[in-house]
Amino acid sequence: MYRLLAMISMLGGVANLPQYAVAQTADGSYKVQIERVIETFRAAIVNKDEEAFLRLFLKEDITWSGVTTDASLDRMYANRPKPEMKRPFKFFNSSPRKFISFVVSDKEKIDETISNVRIDSDGDVGQVWFDYNFVRGGYKENWGKESWQVVRTSDGWKIAGVVWSQEMNPTPPPSTGLR
Repeated sequence: MYRLLAMISMLGGVANLPQYAVAQTADGSYKVQIERVIETFRAAIVNKDEEAFLRLFLKEDITWSGVTTDASLDRMYANRPKPEMKRPFKFFNSSPRKFISFVVSDKEKIDETISNVRIDSDGDVGQVWFDYNFVRGGYKENWGKESWQVVRTSDGWKIAGVVWSQEMNPTPPPSTGLR
């Protein structure tokens, strides 16, 4: 009797293994798919590919907001050309189209390095968090943390919102023709 119960329990456990394996594989594929979106985002910036960049977004008017660090604002304010000028804004909004249009129109080589990527997803919605460096003409202009909200659509993963912090480089670019 005990042998029969042990055998049934063991077979029940084995029968559940394929479902568990599929769930694990599906989880892993979401991460791989989201990682492809991240790499396409970066490559579109480097290659100045406006069309590929804009296809990554759920819609054109997503949240696209940055926050400049207090230290950067203090430096910007200290170096204002007119003392009566207002302090620069900490928070700003833009859009994916305005950003990629700037990248495409700029004559300088532009790169965005991405590191320390963290992805959390249930397979339908996700959060992406990473460190970035924005490099223009070989000069690291700013860096910080970036966060995306992503959703899985019938056309694949799309970016639904982007927010980031930015620390502006306190060292001016070299005067060797980079600017």
